[in-house]
Amino acid sequence: MEAVSVPLEHGLVLAALLFSLGLIGVMVRRNLLFILMSLEIMLNSTALAFIMVGARWAKPDGQVMFMLILTVAAAEVAVGLGLLLQLHHRFRSLDTNAASHLRG
Repeated sequence: MEAVSVPLEHGLVLAALLFSLGLIGVMVRRNLLFILMSLEIMLNSTALAFIMVGARWAKPDGQVMFMLILTVAAAEVAVGLGLLLQLHHRFRSLDTNAASHLRG
């Protein structure tokens, strides 16, 4: 069976669309959980772009960057969800305006 490859342009257009949707989600949403999910979409779109380019050049660099992005995404989720739990416990809301009431 012959392997079918996705054209580079299609993959990069998909990555750009996903990144744009994530960016719009970060800018428009007020709920911190949705903002974190939008950031994850943005990270996954950059990972897709690295994989597509690495496959095009037949180099493992794209896969190495993908692993780095997965590590950063896991750390972001762990820290972000911890902060979300603390904010929800303290303010009973995940609205970004609630975070502006924090006192240092």
